[in-house]
Amino acid sequence: MILPIPWLKNSISWAMRVLMSMGKRIVQRRRRQAPLPIRDGLNPSRARLPDDAAPMTALAFVTGLVTTQTHRATGDDAAAIHARFAAGEVVDPQGRPLPPDRVLAPGQDVWFYRTPAPETPVPGKCRIIHHDEHLLVVHKPHFLATMPRGRHITETAVVRLRRATGNQDLTPAHRLDRLTSGILVLTCDPAVRGAYQQLFSSRGVHKTYRATATLLPDLADAVTRRPVTWEHRMQKARGRLQAYLEHGEPNARTTVSAVTPVNDEEQATLESLHGPLPRQAHYTLHPATGRTHQLRLHMLTAGVPILGDPLYPDVLPEDAEDFRVPMHLTATALEFTDPISGQPRAFTAIRD
Repeated sequence: MILPIPWLKNSISWAMRVLMSMGKRIVQRRRRQAPLPIRDGLNPSRARLPDDAAPMTALAFVTGLVTTQTHRATGDDAAAIHARFAAGEVVDPQGRPLPPDRVLAPGQDVWFYRTPAPETPVPGKCRIIHHDEHLLVVHKPHFLATMPRGRHITETAVVRLRRATGNQDLTPAHRLDRLTSGILVLTCDPAVRGAYQQLFSSRGVHKTYRATATLLPDLADAVTRRPVTWEHRMQKARGRLQAYLEHGEPNARTTVSAVTPVNDEEQATLESLHGPLPRQAHYTLHPATGRTHQLRLHMLTAGVPILGDPLYPDVLPEDAEDFRVPMHLTATALEFTDPISGQPRAFTAIRD
């Protein structure tokens, strides 16, 4: 079936509205009732025909989504789209294969597999800290996203680990920023997933991070007497790269428990990566809340942006990213009461 050019123009228009107005509704996160299985570590995608769209065929809908995909795989053409339908890999929410000419009603969901575009391999690997029937705890490297989003699909911790372990049910219990290294907890069994995700979302986990930045002698002296807590109101607007402060009730709290100047050897190593630097220090941070970029903005507000941060204080071009030069922020420890066993759990990052 060859589709005429006028249809293609209209499909691009509504497809762009799907992606933009609905926040890229083609989701990569797994739904409990997903009618297609996870394949090669990748979740199926779900898309909904907008409520104000005109009815159209399943082929028209899926073709519009694929052809307007920002990061589109080479070869994901009309033949590849038809092959999805022929293989029964375009289905409704009940898992019933949709024929290409099935007319979809506004508001109807369709599930299918996206074909990821090639990605630059991220160096390093997820090193296992702990593994049992419920949890897989790893040390995630810098630059590796936690889960698929935007242009980072296969080069993500969850996809790598599903492929490495063969457990397609692995799911992150929380998110660790792509540029941050350190402890990441994943659940191994869907039956316990909700309990651990709720534990993290309800702030039932005590987290410790280590940030490297310019030494603040006054702060270093202060925390030797007692920890110092930073409190601010932070917001992060969609489409804006940086979070920002505003007046109002604080919603972001971070406690600094230690500021340790680096030794001469560490200073020399840091300067080999970043060039000449004032004396650096390791800041031990404990976020009580989980606002986007909270630690990065708190450090900036204190006058010492995290070394290697490409967003604070200045936004660096995306093509300036260098895998050899990380942002020096690491999740070093997690402690919590296990929601299944009731026992205390504690995990420590692997030292490089």
